[in-house]
Amino acid sequence: MKKNVCIFVWLLCLVLSVAAQEKFVKLKIVQTSDVHGNYYPYNFITRQEWEGSLARIYVFVQKEREQYKENLILLDNGDILQGQPTAYYYNYIDTISPHICSEMMNFMKYDAGNMGNHDVETGRNVFDRWIRICDFPVLGANIIDTSTGKTHLAPYKVLERDGVKIVVLGMITPAIPAWLSENLWSGLRFDDMEETARKWMKIIREKENPGLVIGLFHAGQEAFKMSGKYNENASLQVAKNVPGFDIVLMGHDHTRECKKIINVAGDSVLIIDPASNSVVFSNVDITLKLKDGKILHKDIQGVLTETKDYGVSEEFMKHFTSQYEAVQNFVSKKIGTFTESISARPAFFGPSAFIDLIHRIQLDITGADISFTAPLSFDAEIMKGEVYVSDMFNLYKYENMLYVMTLSGKEIKDYLEDSYYLCTNQMKSPNDHLLWFKEKLKEGAADRAALQNFSFNFDSAAGIIYTVDVTKPRGEKITIISMADSTPFRMEETYKVALNSYRGNGGGELLTKGAGIPQEKLKDRIIFSTDKDLRFYLMQYIEKKKIINPQALNQWKFIPEEWTVLGAKRDYDLLFKKGKEK
Repeated sequence: MKKNVCIFVWLLCLVLSVAAQEKFVKLKIVQTSDVHGNYYPYNFITRQEWEGSLARIYVFVQKEREQYKENLILLDNGDILQGQPTAYYYNYIDTISPHICSEMMNFMKYDAGNMGNHDVETGRNVFDRWIRICDFPVLGANIIDTSTGKTHLAPYKVLERDGVKIVVLGMITPAIPAWLSENLWSGLRFDDMEETARKWMKIIREKENPGLVIGLFHAGQEAFKMSGKYNENASLQVAKNVPGFDIVLMGHDHTRECKKIINVAGDSVLIIDPASNSVVFSNVDITLKLKDGKILHKDIQGVLTETKDYGVSEEFMKHFTSQYEAVQNFVSKKIGTFTESISARPAFFGPSAFIDLIHRIQLDITGADISFTAPLSFDAEIMKGEVYVSDMFNLYKYENMLYVMTLSGKEIKDYLEDSYYLCTNQMKSPNDHLLWFKEKLKEGAADRAALQNFSFNFDSAAGIIYTVDVTKPRGEKITIISMADSTPFRMEETYKVALNSYRGNGGGELLTKGAGIPQEKLKDRIIFSTDKDLRFYLMQYIEKKKIINPQALNQWKFIPEEWTVLGAKRDYDLLFKKGKEK
C-alpha cells in the first residue's frame, strides 16, 4: 500500500513538473495602415461624420488591453501623415505645436511605426519632426543614409512579452525616387525589399533568436518593376521568398487582404492588409505553446475588423479637442465663390469643368504651353456658391509640387497614348465598355476596385486640340490637330509642359514608358518647380480671383462619338450607380 502511494505521489509530481514547464502565451496584434490623416471620426473635407478614425480604433484597443495588457502590440504601417486636412494643418500650417500625429500615436501607446511613401512626401522637415516626437521607433530597414551607408531609422524593433522575443522588421516600397522630388528625401536612398529582408533576417536570427518575426511592409502584394528598376509592391514576394516571417503586415495598395501562404521553406505565413482610411484594421490573435522557454507550437489567426462597430472614444476626443477646433477653423475659411458646381465624375468620359479648372490654373501659374493632369479624386464634388479651404482637398487630393518640363511634340503624343491606353478599353462594337475595367473586382477603394489601372494616372491635356480613337490599339489612339489657339502642333518642336511632381518624377510611368524618357534623365527636363504644394497655389489663385466660373475647355474628345457616347453612359452607371447623380 505504501509502495503504491509513493508511486502515485511520484507520478503526480512528475505530471505537475512537466505541466509547470509548459505554458501558453496569448498575443494580440493590431495594425493600422494608410490612415491618411483620418484621426478623428469626422471628415474635414466633406464636413460629415466619418466611420474610420483612430478615435474609433482606440476604443477597441483599450477594450482588448483589459484582457491582453502588455501583450497587445499596436503597430502602424505608414502613410499616416497625409490625406485629411488634420495632417496638412500640422504638417505645414502649425509647425510650432507638437505634431498631432505624434501626440495621438503616443496617447494610443503604439509600439512601433513604419514609413510610407506619403510620409516621405511631406518632406524631411515634417517627417523628421514627427519621428522625433514619437515615443516609439518608426522603422525603415531599407531607408539608407547615403553619407554613412547605415539605416536612417531603426531597421527593426525587439519586443519581449511573457518570455517570448518578438521582432518587427519595417520596410517601405523602394519606388520613392519614381514619385517624389529628391529635395523631399535628400541624403537618403531606398533599397530593394527582398535583398534588405534577406540581410536583416540573417542578423535577426543570429543576434536576437526571436520566437516570432513580423514583417511591417509599406508595400502591396502585386509586385512589378517600376521604371524598370524599382520592385514595387513586393510584400508577398518577400513573404514567400525569405523564410522566417510568421506574419507580414501589408499596406500601400489600399486593398483588403487576409490569407495564409506557404513560403519556400514550407512554413505558413499570415498576410494581412487593412486597406485605407482606418475603415478596418488588422486584428491578429496568436497563441504560443512553450516548454522550457522554447516555442513548441504557434497558432496565428487574423481577421479584418470594421472600425465603425466600436463607437468613438470620449477620452480620445476630449484629449484632442483643441486640435480638432484648430483644424475646423482652418478648413472653414472662405476663399472664393464658384458660379457652377463641379464634379470629378465627368472627367472619365471627356472634358470636364473639374479637371479643366486645374488645367487653367496650372497654365496661368506657369505660363506653359500645355498642361497635363488627372482626376486625383475619383468621386469628388464642389458645389456652386461659397468655396472653403476644405473644398481644396477635393479639388486636389495630394501634396504635389507643380513642375514645368520640356517635351517634344512626339513625346507629348506618346505620353497621351499611354495615358489613354491605361484608361480606355479598345472598343470593338458600340456595346463594349469605353473604360478599361478589371475582370475580377477586389474589395477596396472604389476607383481601385473597378478599373484596371489607377485613375490618378489618367492624364488629359489642355493647350492642344486632339481626339482619342478608342477603336485603335495602344500607340494609335491620339491625333493632335493643333495648339489650342489654332496654330500648328509640330512633332519635332519643344514645348513647355505643366504637370505635377509625382508625374514629373516618373509616377505612373507616362514619361518613361509612354514618352520614352529614361528615368535618370527626367530631372534634366525640369525647368521650373514651385516651392510649395500645388494646393497652396490653387487656394492662392482662387482667393485672388474671388469669383471662379468653372467651365470645360472642350479641347479633346473620344471618337467615334456614336459609340463612345453610349459607352460612356453605360460605364457611368456602372461606376457611380450606388451614389447620387452629380
